[in-house]
Amino acid sequence: MSRGARLLRSVPITNVPAWEKKGEQLGVKSTDDASADPEQVRRYRVSKYRVALVREGSIPTTWDKTVREPGDVARLMAPLVADISQESFWLILLDGRNKVAGITLISLGSLTAALVHPREVFKPAIAGSAAALVLLHNHPSGDPSPSAEDIALTRRLSEVGELVGIKVLDHLVIGEGGSYRSLADDGVLGGAR
Repeated sequence: MSRGARLLRSVPITNVPAWEKKGEQLGVKSTDDASADPEQVRRYRVSKYRVALVREGSIPTTWDKTVREPGDVARLMAPLVADISQESFWLILLDGRNKVAGITLISLGSLTAALVHPREVFKPAIAGSAAALVLLHNHPSGDPSPSAEDIALTRRLSEVGELVGIKVLDHLVIGEGGSYRSLADDGVLGGAR
């Protein structure tokens, strides 16, 4: 055998689940020479992931957790966002009967903005088996009037929700002293209530 040639053989795979043995069926090769040049023999690994939703505690409330109107969500969330000096974007997960199944912080931004992307919003919604969502963010300025960006984001997230089968029921903007605006009531989500 010439000096540059190397003998290739199949690598035996043992003590692994059947789904991991597919590499053996694909003819995964290795070299007999332990000092093989890494440039000539490349080994690849693919990461395995598991998505988990972790319960981090609970929030005391005096109501039965069924969302009937925007004020229910505003009363639950206003104490959480009252002292936050940056914009924070929250997701309220609802089950099939509009009961709050959980809440999660999606983004903590700057004084005037929070970066929000649909993938970060819908990842916990899908993992949490949400049937519907209520979006919520605060305005540290105290004025709950929605910006043009708030309206555009609401429409985009509503469209994504339709695609994945998780309805966006409302987007609340919380201001000073528990004041709020409902974008559903303002007609942004397909007509006023």
